Amino acid sequence: MLTELFYNLRKAQIPVSITEYLTLLRGLEKHLAGYSIDAFYYLARSTLVKDERFFDRFDQVFSDYVRGKETVFDEIIGEIPLEWLIKQKELNLSDEEKAMIESLGGWDKLMETLRKRLEEQKKEHHGGNKMIGTGGTSPFGAYGYNPEGVRIGQAESRQGRAVKVWDQRNFQNLDDSVELGTRNIKIALRQLRRFAREGAEEELDLDDTIASTARNAGYLEIKMVPERHNTIKVLLFLDVGGSMDPHVKICEELFSAARSEFKHLEHYYFHNFIYESVWRDNQLRSNVRIPTTQVMNTYSADHKIVFVGDATMSPYEIMAVGGSVEHWNEEPGATWMARMMALYPYAIWLNPQPEDYWGHIPSITMTQELLSDRMFPLTVDGLERAMKALKKSH
Repeated sequence: MLTELFYNLRKAQIPVSITEYLTLLRGLEKHLAGYSIDAFYYLARSTLVKDERFFDRFDQVFSDYVRGKETVFDEIIGEIPLEWLIKQKELNLSDEEKAMIESLGGWDKLMETLRKRLEEQKKEHHGGNKMIGTGGTSPFGAYGYNPEGVRIGQAESRQGRAVKVWDQRNFQNLDDSVELGTRNIKIALRQLRRFAREGAEEELDLDDTIASTARNAGYLEIKMVPERHNTIKVLLFLDVGGSMDPHVKICEELFSAARSEFKHLEHYYFHNFIYESVWRDNQLRSNVRIPTTQVMNTYSADHKIVFVGDATMSPYEIMAVGGSVEHWNEEPGATWMARMMALYPYAIWLNPQPEDYWGHIPSITMTQELLSDRMFPLTVDGLERAMKALKKSH
């Protein structure tokens, strides 16, 4: 991983030698940087950069290098030594064995127990049922199993049972210019269009021109009218949570179709559920957030609201303070959704998950209730039903 930083510095024309790179590695072996990004920054700069003229250039390269490598909850993860989370073994249990493992008993109990573990744990544990580690049945750690736990340091979802994931993910913006493999999505979206003639008179009105010329004894009288535009205004909210990864292609097709069909379209991203802020660019989401209240104050109630996401998450992410996957939300997601539904009477949720599965996932049922059962599958039939529903207030 550090070789990437070394070569990036060289690409930036900062004179870095192999000797200096080896010095950095020796410093890390001696734990001179601890587990702090700031300490690592000063260690790397002092060993790799010998001329202060290159400090600014180093800062830029270093920033690009570490972006996304920090965990979100530094104040907690920073206190957990890395070796506790390194994968030593991966636990695989049968369905009968999983059924015998009990959860701690809810969100508050889980958070309280995690704080206690951080205070009392002094060394790494692997394969256990209590401490922070890997490959066990403990609620805290990675590569194990627990019916209701906090996943820390695991590369990807395995069981889909974590109620909190303390890792930062980087997401790509959806491509709104992707070439559609089918025209069916466009055809379905067109049911929502409503045309009106607005603006400057730029289009020839042939019928009126012929009639006016005839009435004017054959002298040409040209009549112009404003161009017809689709007046429907759409706010599109796109979920970029990890469980949406398998659905990126269909979401890009939907985004591309919506962009071409609706002149008045604005889009925002969210992670799993709506909270106090959203963002326009996934590359800048950590730094450039837009308050949800600002969005609600900017766009009037006649906008059509379309949420796109699988609504598959821990129920705590919807109902609990602090339940969000990657930040501490002061108000539950359900509170923010209720505010949006109160302001915007025309709102739907499009779900790429097969409709047959919805009843088996509690968070989907909760989301359906919050949207007055205006959730539809991301299929051609589902889109057609959704467009009809958007014409009526909830």
